[in-house]
Amino acid sequence: MAGHGIPHFKNDEGHPAIEVGVKEFMCVGASAPFDHPHIFIDMGDDNEAVCSYCSTLYRYSPTLSGDDTNPPGCAYHIAAA
Repeated sequence: MAGHGIPHFKNDEGHPAIEVGVKEFMCVGASAPFDHPHIFIDMGDDNEAVCSYCSTLYRYSPTLSGDDTNPPGCAYHIAAA
């Protein structure tokens, strides 16, 4: 399976907020099997968005890039088969 083009983020540790370096991404909630439906979030002109499933607050940070996060380790990657 190929990797995904849109960054995916998870919140296994239950952080109240996660800073990300993109404004369009997918939230998966937690790692499988505890994930929720993977939803697309687009911040548009805003710098914050809340996931409607897990209530994680995502904040845009221009100092981060790609799937970098603060706190670190919140990028979600599908393991290769």
